[in-house]
Amino acid sequence: MFNSLSDRLTATFKNLKGKGRLSEADVDATVREIRRALLDADVAVPVVREFTAAVKQRALGAEVSEALNPGQQVVKIVNEELQGILGGQTRRIRMAKTGPTVIMLAGLQGAGKTTLAGKLGKWLKGQGHRPLLVASDLQRPNAVTQLKVVGERAGVPVFAPHPGTTSEFDDPTGDPVQVARDGVAQARARLHDVVIVDTAGRLGIDEALMAQARDIRDAVQPDEVLFVIDAMIGQDAVNTAQAFNEGVDFTGVVLSKLDGDARGGAALSVASVTGKPIMFASTGENVDDFEQFHPDRMASRILDMGDVLTLIEQAEQQWDRAEAEKMARKFTDQEDFTFEDFLAQMQQLRKMGSMKKMLMMMPGAAGMREQLENFDEREIDRVEAIVRSMTPHERVAPRIINGSRRARIARGSGVTVSEVNQLMERFAQAQKMMKRLAQGKGVPGMPAGIPGMPGASGGGAKKGKGKAAAKKKGGSRSGNPAKRAQENAALEQQRKQKAPVGSSFGAAQQEPDPADLNLPKGFEKFLGK
Repeated sequence: MFNSLSDRLTATFKNLKGKGRLSEADVDATVREIRRALLDADVAVPVVREFTAAVKQRALGAEVSEALNPGQQVVKIVNEELQGILGGQTRRIRMAKTGPTVIMLAGLQGAGKTTLAGKLGKWLKGQGHRPLLVASDLQRPNAVTQLKVVGERAGVPVFAPHPGTTSEFDDPTGDPVQVARDGVAQARARLHDVVIVDTAGRLGIDEALMAQARDIRDAVQPDEVLFVIDAMIGQDAVNTAQAFNEGVDFTGVVLSKLDGDARGGAALSVASVTGKPIMFASTGENVDDFEQFHPDRMASRILDMGDVLTLIEQAEQQWDRAEAEKMARKFTDQEDFTFEDFLAQMQQLRKMGSMKKMLMMMPGAAGMREQLENFDEREIDRVEAIVRSMTPHERVAPRIINGSRRARIARGSGVTVSEVNQLMERFAQAQKMMKRLAQGKGVPGMPAGIPGMPGASGGGAKKGKGKAAAKKKGGSRSGNPAKRAQENAALEQQRKQKAPVGSSFGAAQQEPDPADLNLPKGFEKFLGK
């Protein structure tokens, strides 16, 4: 959503790198570029003025002039001010002390209220609650049917005593206020602790819409009134938010369609203009594409600093602890990494959602945006098909996969033999890396002594050199016993020549005892002993 804004801001900050001191001209140029980037992203003009004025005032103060790295300090200031216009602190749902918590959804038609009701219901269910969806939108054609379908996908029950309209030519019947009231009573009787009331919308602001929304609010006395706004509607988002704030006095904002490709900057203005926090964001079409809105994390995403905390939370929610413990035991025991393990790890990653979205949350992802946009999610399906086309024995012993087996695997998975070969090569590299990590040697190619890296003790290179020297000094490790004995004898002869009797290297060297050479039984005769 904010790709354009992120790219512009990142490019602006690159001009500050390497400067030991920022002049007033540097600050003015930076603020000017930030202003242009925000305006191009459809951020409301009053918000842009307030934002850039705050950034300029702080950038010209002692906060930057006394900093060791002025450029990074300016980025820090922009990050903090972005958090401010996004709401500052993470705002969570206020749960009712007694009875069910009532959440009312309001917004224009097409903003995505009905779909979001199911997403919010599933999210709350995952938090340990027992939500109930109430179909109070009796005006939009098939709105009740849509809520039933969404509720079924989310695994959340729906209270829908009235079918609503099925065609745009039908006159609305039924009382949405009474449906909402009965829905709360049903939730109280069935011991549901959260009620989500889906209300009707309009294509534009009108008094009939506001009157109905106010009547429902007065009837059910909601603990939260969430204003659902389409993040792609542009500058009109601010006007719509102000109208709903005056009409129903909502308590929080939900951004829908945050995965769209519009500029979306107007959505950043809603919290600042209305004074109401953004609480949730819908990031896709699936019922799982829903997340709590964190102003600090969103600011980090916009500035291409990544959102690692959200990635960790998603992993904690979806990752199988038993599978993780199993992999940890394999590391401890230094067992080989197999295709069975590889398949299990892939399935765990798939539970977390789109790989493209996860990679975009990594710091510096903007520099790889083109590659990430071209990333084909179906590639994971093809890799999984290749692994599943292997026999159980082939998965645990991939060395037996010869040419004929690779051809059979390719036919079974619907890919070419070259694709199977590429996967085998990548898997072999992964095996080596996992083995090095299990042995505490770190990742190949990484310099020794880096804090936090496996095997990075600061003296890893010297230790490795010492082991290699000790191995060389101790003699050959040939698998042929006769050859090993010959090589050990030759090494011992060289050692004698380097340290003759009476030399400064020490006392006279004695001829080695064959028993000290750790030779197989019977090889004393081979040495003439």
